Amino acid sequence: MPPTPRSSRQSNAPFSRNFVLDGNICALLAAKSHVNVFLYDGGIVPDPEGIITGGHENKTGRTVAIHEGEKLNTPALLAMFEQVIANNRAGGWRKLKNES
Repeated sequence: MPPTPRSSRQSNAPFSRNFVLDGNICALLAAKSHVNVFLYDGGIVPDPEGIITGGHENKTGRTVAIHEGEKLNTPALLAMFEQVIANNRAGGWRKLKNES
């Protein structure tokens, strides 16, 4: 996959950062003991590695919690980011959900 241009915007919430490319990709939300990666995927991006830790029934996105010292499954998270970007470029998860 070619390099993805980076774009971000800070939200009104402290300790939060949104990442955008042709639509929302994810938000990073810092907590005391971990960082949440909130994926704006509409719950449609496959998670074959089981890295999703929260929001399984959420209609707009799901969460991957990363705790200090924990090994991150980088390839799995990258694959999910790539699919969110592809979905954004195809019109977004809302459009894709309505078509299926």
